[in-house]
Amino acid sequence: MSLTLEDIRRIAHLARIRIDADEAARYQSQLNEIFHLIEQMQAVDTAGIEPMAHARDVYQRLREDVVTETNRREAFQAVAPQVEDGLYLVPKVIE
Repeated sequence: MSLTLEDIRRIAHLARIRIDADEAARYQSQLNEIFHLIEQMQAVDTAGIEPMAHARDVYQRLREDVVTETNRREAFQAVAPQVEDGLYLVPKVIE
């Protein structure tokens, strides 16, 4: 696929971007290079290749799902202005 200068002007108009003739020519060249690269990548036979989430074999280190900290709710709520049934009571902000 190759873009013409008219295509570039139309895209700029749709995007509400003002460009002059020199910029349009430069963008045409750059976009056509990108499309050429995409065509090259699409031409590669990828049959039998498993999709990857990352370019390298990276695995997330996992740990056991166990509690590592003690429950300190009583200590935190001891200094709160108002607490009821284990919940913090706060003044109503929105009517």
